[in-house]
Amino acid sequence: MVSNFFAMISRMKFIERWALMRNSRSENLSEHSLEVSMLAHALAVISNERLGNNLDVEKAALIGIYHDGSEIITGDMPTPIKYFNKNIQGAYKEVEKQASRRLLNMLPDYMQKSYEDIFFPVEEDAYLWRLVKAADKLSALIKCIEEEKAGNTEFISAKNSILGIIRDINLKEVDIFVEEFLPAYSKTLDELN
Repeated sequence: MVSNFFAMISRMKFIERWALMRNSRSENLSEHSLEVSMLAHALAVISNERLGNNLDVEKAALIGIYHDGSEIITGDMPTPIKYFNKNIQGAYKEVEKQASRRLLNMLPDYMQKSYEDIFFPVEEDAYLWRLVKAADKLSALIKCIEEEKAGNTEFISAKNSILGIIRDINLKEVDIFVEEFLPAYSKTLDELN
């Protein structure tokens, strides 16, 4: 039997993000997922090393890689639409769940168990999923900072909105990342070197 799973996952690169915004540089779902994965890994490392936790940092990264996998099927629903009201938000969550189930079912039976808790949260990974959600918001904030650096004022209100969301996340790992790593995103290449 031929499995379509990885061929389907590879289509992440064709899903454009920020569709309602004028972008100085487009961002696709593949790029976003890589960044979220790296950020989730970093947040889990910070949690372990600075806060004394014992999280599975590799699993945090893995969840980050696949966190928006359902968008291969659904597309990237713009935030103002996705969160317009509770009914739409609930309906979209169900659509995302069905899309994730469809992706998971593309795997051979012998692989599905290993991927299920990457697509569907289990209680013991609840904190990792919180970190991935925070990493997702940090990635969006980084996109806004990059657009602003490029002279694109289109992302200013999105940046302010996302900053508020990040403050409300209330995770010490995120506070540490924002304080120690986020300022570097405003630097030029010469300043980073």
